Amino acid sequence: MPDLSSYKNIFEAALLDEIATTCIEKKMIAGETMMDYGDTIRFIPIVLSGSIKVNRKNEEGQELLLYYILPKQSCAMSFTCCMTHRKSEIKAVVEDDVDLLLIPNNKMDEWMMKYVSWKSFVMLTFQTRFDELMKAIDSIAFQKLDERLIHSLKEKQKHSGSAVINITHQQLADELATSRVVISRLLKQLEIQNKLLLYRNQIKLLRDL
Repeated sequence: MPDLSSYKNIFEAALLDEIATTCIEKKMIAGETMMDYGDTIRFIPIVLSGSIKVNRKNEEGQELLLYYILPKQSCAMSFTCCMTHRKSEIKAVVEDDVDLLLIPNNKMDEWMMKYVSWKSFVMLTFQTRFDELMKAIDSIAFQKLDERLIHSLKEKQKHSGSAVINITHQQLADELATSRVVISRLLKQLEIQNKLLLYRNQIKLLRDL
């Protein structure tokens, strides 16, 4: 049975009891795909530890980072798919090893009607993701690519708690919807400015980034 003690200030006791008896606890390692495009959503994920990045693909096949799912958070797109009975339009990939609670999708509507704390959790999830998407739109519209790159690296550092980020130049390019050549050039400029150090498939951020 998962340890839900840290959720006592989020969910009411009766709901915690139901979560403990109906959920599945699952561990996944970095790089694994939790959810892919076109998947049927059978479970709603809640992150206990670690982090997951959620991407969306455009008509040309380019992927863009939408948001991260962190501990005590869930995926707004999963909620939407459950409510509308639609297949997944996103890809969720484990960023840092995660411990997950998987809630059966048939509990979504039931708990919305039954538990105030679940309804509040769902609505807060939507609001949080909406705010993040607005920030992403502002970033694309008003920030230069080098500023977006720095912001992305700082976010990854914040989520992982480490100054060493395991990522390739191509992965960064995919997340920022640009080319690997451009990202490599910008990273090299930042290294020359003593803002970071580049290694094979790793980037170490320095304090003055």
